[in-house]
Amino acid sequence: MINLIIRRILWAIPTLIFVSFISFVIIQLPPGDYVTAYVGQLRHNGEYITDVQEALMRQQYGLNDPIVLQYWRWISAIIFHGDFGRSLEWNMDVKDMIWDRLGLTLAISSLSMVFTWIIAIPIGVYSATRQYSFLDYVFTIFGFIGKGVPEFLLALILMWLSFTYFNLDVGGLFSAEYASAPWSWARFVNLLSHLWVPVVVLGVSSTAGLIRVMRANMLDEIGKPYVETAYAQGMTERQVVWRYPVRIALNPFISTVGWALPALFSGDIIAAVVLNLPTTGPLLLKALQMQDMYLAGSFILILSVFTVIGTMLSDILLAWSDPRIRFS
Repeated sequence: MINLIIRRILWAIPTLIFVSFISFVIIQLPPGDYVTAYVGQLRHNGEYITDVQEALMRQQYGLNDPIVLQYWRWISAIIFHGDFGRSLEWNMDVKDMIWDRLGLTLAISSLSMVFTWIIAIPIGVYSATRQYSFLDYVFTIFGFIGKGVPEFLLALILMWLSFTYFNLDVGGLFSAEYASAPWSWARFVNLLSHLWVPVVVLGVSSTAGLIRVMRANMLDEIGKPYVETAYAQGMTERQVVWRYPVRIALNPFISTVGWALPALFSGDIIAAVVLNLPTTGPLLLKALQMQDMYLAGSFILILSVFTVIGTMLSDILLAWSDPRIRFS
């Protein structure tokens, strides 16, 4: 296990360096740069800016420098000073913008993941052990519908139902009177009244998919000789199912940690825009649209770090939970 962890950490360092450079380059691949997007936005609004002013802005932001120099200036500030730079669009420190939204993003994504696991695992086990029963067909239909309906469409449907039948405005995470208010019990209760919509929206699709995965893995395991041996030893069905095949069938759940961690950070961008959530997703989308290289690059770098850490945790947890992997 120790050798496994050391190898993963050693591989993570060059991987992060490579990914950070590639992501920084990709952000600047589209024609133009931040100044081009900014000037285009001004002219669209009827404002005017001269070519001299445009050139001075590029010089001020260092956009005329070679891309390698821009990258080194950005990554060295992060490594040696923890400074992610300033957003060109918002003229604010990137780290302040990200951390302000990170708490709510983690809360929504974590609750969605817990919601997914709590529902998907028992239903998947039941569907496998009661194959072709009435409820198995019901859960199968739910799985197909959950995977087929886009998350943003489900968000719109829930918002319409809440407003039409319950007279509740569930867009955003707070009502207008609590949006900028200090934290209190009333504001926390208001947050809970809005929080269920993004949790359900983000959790339904994942739940539907993992139910099918859990059911398929359980069906592969429950017919194997070690399960029959456990029954022959006089163990009850509950003991056999949850002690043996479920542990093996959980491997795909553990392996999803690799992409679950970055999902906790970014959330679902389109659903967040539809629901008007003050999370990191819409901020990333805006940064990419405006080619705000420091803000967008910092987002992608953090997502890459979360992905590498998540993948390493997945490998370690799989080796810990499954002796076959550990012994090999």
